[in-house]
Amino acid sequence: MTSALLCVNEPAQSAPLMACLAAAGVQVLAVEPADGDWVPSVVRHAPNVVVFDEPNLSAAFFRQTRALAATAPCPVLLFTQNSDAGCMAQALDAGIHAYVVNGLTAQRVPALVQLAQTRFKRDKALADALADVTTRFEERKVVDRAKGILMHARQVSDDDAFRMLRTAAMQTNQRLGQVSAHIIQSARDADSVNRSGQLRMLSQRLVKLYVLQLAGVQVAQHKQGLKESVQRIDANLALLEKNVPTATFGDTLAPVVSAWRQLKRVAQSAPQVTQLVWLDELAERLLQDAERLTSQLEGAGAAAPLHVLNRAGRQRMLSQRCAKLVLLGAVGDVAAAQHWRAALTEAQTEFEQAMAYLAGLPLSTADIRQGLAAATAHWQDMLLGVREAGTPVGRERVAVASESLLAEFEALSGCYERSMQMLLG
Repeated sequence: MTSALLCVNEPAQSAPLMACLAAAGVQVLAVEPADGDWVPSVVRHAPNVVVFDEPNLSAAFFRQTRALAATAPCPVLLFTQNSDAGCMAQALDAGIHAYVVNGLTAQRVPALVQLAQTRFKRDKALADALADVTTRFEERKVVDRAKGILMHARQVSDDDAFRMLRTAAMQTNQRLGQVSAHIIQSARDADSVNRSGQLRMLSQRLVKLYVLQLAGVQVAQHKQGLKESVQRIDANLALLEKNVPTATFGDTLAPVVSAWRQLKRVAQSAPQVTQLVWLDELAERLLQDAERLTSQLEGAGAAAPLHVLNRAGRQRMLSQRCAKLVLLGAVGDVAAAQHWRAALTEAQTEFEQAMAYLAGLPLSTADIRQGLAAATAHWQDMLLGVREAGTPVGRERVAVASESLLAEFEALSGCYERSMQMLLG
């Protein structure tokens, strides 16, 4: 039996309509005032059809029927005395499936109920078809973006990238669009972690380049390097502020921006020995704030692969930190030398532990293995420079080895960021 919720202008005068519905074999579940809030009643009773007897149609009435179509869509049959063509058009737009003017008779009710139900089914089928086409179109755009990421990251063709996506979808029992969306998000997460991690490295590199100028080591070259590092921090912060959700990471990103403003002013001034301790304190502040941001970004994404990327990226920072501490100890204030030596020992130990960790990972390619081998050789050169830091030759060796280490770990971070394990989480 068909069930109905009856909404009438005057509930006390609903007997004629109820009789017509009963004669047509329609069970009335409840009667509600047409000008009241009847949507909750529709949700509660879930009738096969909602029947209105409403002579005076208003904007408020049509808002209600739109709300019904959005929350609990069902066939709607309207009996009214309003024959205005504008109202008819509004009714169709507002989710009414049968609009009957002065047509309430027992003989017509069964056909009108059937008409409302048929039109509802047709409208729903059309809406579902449109939603499916829209979903497929949006999914296609997502797949194309994911293919672009794979083509760039893996240096493969369009067809090969699509095969990678399809294989990953089969292996993970997901739709192609789901895998593609995951790859896009993973690439975005990895880029944010990488850029935030670069801020840690650059905070230490700035001090190193500042000290090298004071030490008289290739002054023009290191002055230009410092300028480029400043520009790089500015660019990374601009991208992070654009791409990182403020609601989630704003409280962690703001201190990084603030610390950089202070450090930037000192780093761009003419190098002075008396500024070294203050410069290093500001760099340490930026390092710690960037560390917190990087850890938060790592934790918000695919934790395992992002942790690998974070550890590889952190080696960039440690290479520059070791060089900075060696040079500060050789050129800087004697009173602070003991603190810098202790910090150097700690940084060396952390660097070597991370090298062992990365070398033991199953996440590896020929490029990664080659990069780690080259980094190990440059690290040995750095250690030779550390032992000779009291001489110009030793300081030069530290400068060159630290830049070589940085270049290797920049490349390695890119390899980890572009790996399929990273992109697929």
